Amino acid sequence: MESDMFTDLDRQITHALQVDARAPFSRIGEVLGVSDQTVARRYARLRSAGLLRVVGLANPLLTGHVHWFLRLRCAPGAAPPMAEALARRDDTSWVYLTSVGTEIFCAVRAQPDESGGEELLKRLPHTPRLLSVEAHRVLHLFYGGSLSLLEKYPALSEEQVERLKEHVEPATPLVDLELTAADRRILAVLRHDARVPITRLVSETGMSAITLRHRMAALRLSGAMYFDVEFDPRLFGLGLRTIIWLTVSPANLKSIGQALAGHRETAFVVATTGSSGLCVSVSCEDGAALYDYLTSRVAPLRGIHHLETAPVLRAVKYGGSLTNSPPHRF
Repeated sequence: MESDMFTDLDRQITHALQVDARAPFSRIGEVLGVSDQTVARRYARLRSAGLLRVVGLANPLLTGHVHWFLRLRCAPGAAPPMAEALARRDDTSWVYLTSVGTEIFCAVRAQPDESGGEELLKRLPHTPRLLSVEAHRVLHLFYGGSLSLLEKYPALSEEQVERLKEHVEPATPLVDLELTAADRRILAVLRHDARVPITRLVSETGMSAITLRHRMAALRLSGAMYFDVEFDPRLFGLGLRTIIWLTVSPANLKSIGQALAGHRETAFVVATTGSSGLCVSVSCEDGAALYDYLTSRVAPLRGIHHLETAPVLRAVKYGGSLTNSPPHRF
């Protein structure tokens, strides 16, 4: 699906789902002025093409996970199968093939006292045909998580957003709530598809529909869970996704991170361990737009000593689920 095949309606549906992830297609259609069948058909088309996915994610502050970013440099031909193997792991959130296809960039959710991410970090250096490993622990999130790129590229009017919000109770800051085994079963399903019908949730969790609705509401309202829309930036004409590593002065780390978070082009901005200090995901229309962004928006920021870019060739895993998204075309 090329970018010129996407319509304003596709973008409006994407934005509507960010406002209310589980809104019925009939309600979305009413706000957008189209039939529920049209909304369902466009959504199914985008989702089957791997361009749009609605997910329910647990707040990492509650689960105790530690987030790591890994940069893996591989021998020629080794990166694609290694990326596929990493994508099949439950502890990876997303996996990208970057640069010329010999580098993997992925996010890992590690829980030190359980098998998973920590085990992966120990095993990777012994992997055949893996030339180098860099592990960067995420220290601070300036932009990303529950804050979506859609907030910077709105497809709905303020009136449409308010109409959709009428059915959404605002979540509160994270309150004391201990995840139960039942909660974890709910999250395991919603992590792959937040729009699954209640009937399927009943089947996969063994809980009653009434209990499920009550518990899902409690998880979201307490801040323990949030919904997110994972979408291919090409939906909004952003054909080039790039990972940027910035080496900055410690005194300027916070101010630069905050400035980058306010840029329309940034999908996430985080402070990490390691020599760089800042890791940023940027979505631009093309190479010319990326050059303009780097020279006109990033270059003037004081305190940047070094900058490294890695174009994303393919998202092997995104939002915790495998994708069938084709490589980006430049």
